[in-house]
Amino acid sequence: MARRILVVDDEPQIRTVLRAYLEADGFEVIECGSGREALRQATASRGAPELVLLDVGLPDIDGLEVLRTIRQQSQLPVILVTARAEEVDKLVGLGVGADDYVTKPFSPREVVARVKTVLRRIRPDSPETLAQQDDPALRFDGMVIDPERREVAVDDTTVSLSTLELDLLIALATSPGRVFSRSQLLEKVWGYDFYGDERVVDVHIRSMRKALGDDASSPRIIGTVRGVGYKFLLDPAEVGR
Repeated sequence: MARRILVVDDEPQIRTVLRAYLEADGFEVIECGSGREALRQATASRGAPELVLLDVGLPDIDGLEVLRTIRQQSQLPVILVTARAEEVDKLVGLGVGADDYVTKPFSPREVVARVKTVLRRIRPDSPETLAQQDDPALRFDGMVIDPERREVAVDDTTVSLSTLELDLLIALATSPGRVFSRSQLLEKVWGYDFYGDERVVDVHIRSMRKALGDDASSPRIIGTVRGVGYKFLLDPAEVGR
């Protein structure tokens, strides 16, 4: 079955262009021009999309508010499309749970590439996910990460992370103690075709720490190496413990 993408933009010509490029690449496209309709489509019990391309500047409900509402109900992947080039808008958008962002004017081919990159993180039949299925859970003192089930537990309590946050955590946890630069994490998690400010990593690390209950001023799980990047702090659990 073709993967279904919801394109949300109040400019019909932009929806038409994105539809043409996405359909040419084998996607099924549904579209709408308002925040209310976007929420109806994104949360439908039948025919829901696998990913949403969401314009920030919608006429009725701000795109960021649409994203916040979606996040209250699901971890449906969302890529923000914005005409606001200021970095603060991008970071605020990612801070409420976006998986990526694209700034207008954009290359339709770049948008399709970003859609593919995000979907590769979540589709169970992707090469990356299939490669993980034989791997055992990652076990540490006070934490278990199951890449196959896409689950995390801290002190025996299940923690809800976004798709991208979990991928970041797995990237760090597979090499405990190793320091990863922001550019290395971008390549491992976002993919080689990421274009944008490296500080998006900081935004997602901050959100992940909050979900894990990890105090940035005295971290137990994710450490900051000033001027370089981040590292995973927990020690692997002993076999049989």
